[in-house]
Amino acid sequence: MATITLHGNAIHTSGNLPGVGSTAPDFVLTKGDLSDASLKDFAGKKKILNIVPSLDTSVCALSAKRFDAEVKNLSNVVVLNVSADLPFAQSRFCKEADAVNIVPLSELRNRNFSRDYGVGIVDGPMAGLMSRAVVVLDAENKVVYTEQVPEIGKEPDYQKALAAVK
Repeated sequence: MATITLHGNAIHTSGNLPGVGSTAPDFVLTKGDLSDASLKDFAGKKKILNIVPSLDTSVCALSAKRFDAEVKNLSNVVVLNVSADLPFAQSRFCKEADAVNIVPLSELRNRNFSRDYGVGIVDGPMAGLMSRAVVVLDAENKVVYTEQVPEIGKEPDYQKALAAVK
């Protein structure tokens, strides 16, 4: 269990991020068209998992837009933006933000991702959502970088995450 803060107040996650060097847990998440997606759908690509509480918050929107802009010139890299938001809301966000370089994925039908990646918030006002975290995977789904953002209202370290896929 990780301890993070929300406006300086301690809240906790369901576990810890996968360790660097480990194989990433597979997942089944829901895409905007309501189809399922798993790691095999992004086989052979380096993956940045931008995990956020909700795209309806300013910091989450900023991180999605920033990763969208940063990866547009990188080859063989995909950003998977994971949240508990409904797929319809995620798709609307991407359309309004003109975010074409990220793949929004939802825990709509399967809540195992937040448990397996240790990012489910278990207490406080955001219980049931996911913490802000970044997990970077190589093309073989080995974890090469992780960041559990300690204060949920802060942005992740984009440069370290991007350096891990270059």
